[in-house]
Amino acid sequence: MPSIHYGDNMTKKTRPRFNPELKVESAQLVLGQGYSVRKVGEAMGVGVSTLDKWVRKLKSERGGELTIGKPITEEQREISALKKRVKRLEIEKEILKRLPLS
Repeated sequence: MPSIHYGDNMTKKTRPRFNPELKVESAQLVLGQGYSVRKVGEAMGVGVSTLDKWVRKLKSERGGELTIGKPITEEQREISALKKRVKRLEIEKEILKRLPLS
């Protein structure tokens, strides 16, 4: 009797990855052009629930709200990168404070 091994790379489904530009463009078609989520999803090859999530995320980010996960708008991605840089600089500053003066 053959043994079944789960988690094998041959049977593992990978989720598609969409770049932020596609997410924003798709969501803008719904918000700005008035197309339905279903029509845009079919045209872009994206599931309805996925596209609906992008639309809600774009609305929130445009409103200046922080959202869960990676930001999709250019401004929010830049803010996120700047926050990471500030955090890294603060850590470096603390390390330098602890060094003895020579």
